[in-house]
Amino acid sequence: MRGNCIVAQSGGPTAVINASACGVIQAAFESSKIVGVYGAHNGILGVVNERIFDLGREKPQTIEGLRHTPAAALGSCRYKVKTEEDFAAIVEVFKKYDIRYFFYIGGNDSMDTADKVNRLAESQGYEFCAMGVPKTVDNDLALTDHCPGYGSVTKYLATMTMEAGRDTEALYTTDTVNVIEAMGRNAGWIAAGASLAKRASEDAPHIILLPEVPFDETAFTRKVAEWVDNIGRCVVVVSEGTRYSDGSYVSEQKGDFATDAFGHVQLGGAASFIKNLVERDVKVKSRYAFPSTIQRCGAHFASETDCQEAYMVGRRAVELAMTGENGKMVTLVRTGDNPYQCTTGAESLSEVANGEKLFPAEWITEDGFGVTQEFVDYARPLIQGEVSVPMKDGLPDFMRFEKYFI
Repeated sequence: MRGNCIVAQSGGPTAVINASACGVIQAAFESSKIVGVYGAHNGILGVVNERIFDLGREKPQTIEGLRHTPAAALGSCRYKVKTEEDFAAIVEVFKKYDIRYFFYIGGNDSMDTADKVNRLAESQGYEFCAMGVPKTVDNDLALTDHCPGYGSVTKYLATMTMEAGRDTEALYTTDTVNVIEAMGRNAGWIAAGASLAKRASEDAPHIILLPEVPFDETAFTRKVAEWVDNIGRCVVVVSEGTRYSDGSYVSEQKGDFATDAFGHVQLGGAASFIKNLVERDVKVKSRYAFPSTIQRCGAHFASETDCQEAYMVGRRAVELAMTGENGKMVTLVRTGDNPYQCTTGAESLSEVANGEKLFPAEWITEDGFGVTQEFVDYARPLIQGEVSVPMKDGLPDFMRFEKYFI
């Protein structure tokens, strides 16, 4: 099957999502079956609006620069394709530009979109191939050992926790408790990753709050008081998805922007809530940090392992498509722990889209406020090494596409 290909990015950006795009683009340029290599500006929305640009006109050094540039250089979106007519329109755009290969870099919703477009094209007899490339800092995609983006957000947040812990230790006589908010809607993988900062019992974090553990205000404030009594301070890492036993979030937003395009409740403010709770019930001064999207785009301190694996899954998506695979998402398969080794596999787009990988209950400590050594052993290999980011005038030098629209 000869024709053009298009690559798109969707959902929340990461420090290494562009490395996956680099892998796709460079592998596509090498293929004799792919005539033109296009980018969709702002994910599937770029296809809908025919905002498509020619990656073949970009400089090779610009493409290579994707490896060390954060966020989504092609442009991302949170756009839900809702009706059969919408999907049909997308297929018509692919036909118009002779696009035969679609590489979608994203999470669950992106895999679902790619799967439905693929099935519709097949039903119409249009020769077409859709392949998914995994991306999410949340690490909650099913059927893969871990997700590109997770190692880097963990490395960044754990470092932030170490530094906040030392700050709190230095000034605990006035700022006794420090609360750090981690991203993560339903799964506590990111918050759990902060545990890698802990090398001694008195190191931060002292308490981790996960969405998988129903939040008990009394038990929590009692635990904070224990740490304050024992070492004079306490650093708390709270997942934005922390919720009560009835399922309600401690940080649900209200108003016009309370949900996103997919109907997901917008979160933010868990750290502020915990800070106020500590000051009210424990009667000590507390501060909070809300790193928000900064934690997921820290390319200047990204994990080299994460970046290499992100590039690997991008290339592999193209390689599989060239051998006739279709309707699959590339997965990461851990083949060794000591030393750490990882290769790729492939799973059905529909199977991935309908699954969600929560943080395992067996990796949560008995009191519900920490994680076990088994998790640390799982996560530590993912943060190894640092990406070499070129600098300009003392700051990172990131790439940007010229975007020659067709």
